Amino acid sequence: YDLRFPEGFRIAALRGADVLEIAALDPTQGALFFSLPQDGSAPPEITRTEVCLACHLSWDTLGVPGLMTINTLPMPDDPNAYAVGWTTDHRTPLAERWGSWYVTGAPETIRHLGNSTEPIDYVPGDVPPAPPVLDTLEGRFDLDGFLTPYSDIVALMVLEHRNHMSNLLIRIGWEARVVAHQAGRAGGEASGIDLDDTAEELVDYLLFVDEAPLPAPITGSSGYAERYSSLGPFDSQGRSLRQLDLNDRLFRYPASPLIYAEAFDALPDPARDAIYRRMWTVLSGAAPEPRYQRLNRDDRQAIVEILRDTKPGLPDYFNGSVS
Repeated sequence: YDLRFPEGFRIAALRGADVLEIAALDPTQGALFFSLPQDGSAPPEITRTEVCLACHLSWDTLGVPGLMTINTLPMPDDPNAYAVGWTTDHRTPLAERWGSWYVTGAPETIRHLGNSTEPIDYVPGDVPPAPPVLDTLEGRFDLDGFLTPYSDIVALMVLEHRNHMSNLLIRIGWEARVVAHQAGRAGGEASGIDLDDTAEELVDYLLFVDEAPLPAPITGSSGYAERYSSLGPFDSQGRSLRQLDLNDRLFRYPASPLIYAEAFDALPDPARDAIYRRMWTVLSGAAPEPRYQRLNRDDRQAIVEILRDTKPGLPDYFNGSVS
């Protein structure tokens, strides 16, 4: 993933494949998929495709066209073998991530499923075998044509968070439009959708309430962490929601930077209002549920102050006090 690309833009390229696959996050429609032929038989033309929806429209994407991070266990050389894998995000323990991925910059104290082409006998919850520690991919395979010799663990963690967060934004946008459509029909039936419930799930993820703790500090191997942390926007005290922590959690201030995304700003007003109301309930300290105790007052206060300085259109009630 290249930091020069827009917030909601992904390109997938397999060496030797006859197409480039492109995913774009439209602010209102959600994930759209395109292909760009690479066979040289005709002038290149980007075309919309629905083939990708065979995987990118499922319960793994919350029932809307979306993005996902999947790890799979390397398969044995057996014609009767079948692929085993699951989706991951920031709630997944690191020990259960990155099967069949290369991972660089992970310290030897961290177990994960990456960097192995040998079959792994693993069940989620077990302790995986110690993976090879890689600082770079140089010497592992032919890197000619790749933009970087790294598959930085920090970039992978950010990607996992962003993918599921994007799906949550897409879903609440779709649901809000269904509610509006049903309400606008003469004698229309109620949609049965409760935006407050959807917002609660989204806000829990946005505020990293169920984030899996890091078992050891991480630095990465490519400079990605430093570049990403420098992106801002910064508040009057020089703080940013894009600043990474990497000691025991991903972000220094546990609130998703995707609150700045076009997809968030383009949400229908009822969806965005439901999110803001739930955010304030949690950040102000008014949420009674025990799961919010992991968000201490200092973190909640910092998040509110950063948003006051950097997020246009923030509701006035965010100027209230944090308890």
